[in-house]
Amino acid sequence: GPRVGMDVHHAGIATEDTAALVTTFGDLLDAPVVHEETFDGLSVTFLEVGGTLLELLEPAGEEDANDPISRYLAERGGGVHHLAFETEDVAAALDRARDLGIEPIDDEPRPGAMGHEVAFLHPASTGGVLVEFVGH
Repeated sequence: GPRVGMDVHHAGIATEDTAALVTTFGDLLDAPVVHEETFDGLSVTFLEVGGTLLELLEPAGEEDANDPISRYLAERGGGVHHLAFETEDVAAALDRARDLGIEPIDDEPRPGAMGHEVAFLHPASTGGVLVEFVGH
């Protein structure tokens, strides 16, 4: 079929200290903060590095050991949590993944940060990498 052209949209990084990483990456990479929001129990901060974003994910407010980022931090500590790829059609990208035998976490696109439609694929199907599709 035709090439499915996708760009890397962002790398999601789990952290217990967004402020420290904003300083570190700001100083190291000259990466400004371009967006901040609280979403789904998370403090979400996007930094821009060249044409790509880094999404810093920190649990917000009430301690909820069941939220995925809190669990990730408890099990693995901070670090790269997921890679997100931009697509014009999240539903079609999910269908393509299913056709390839890759198991989605999300059966349908759902709202994500910055108002984008998103969907995740199960890392067991993608070499241990949590993959996110992000709509335009």
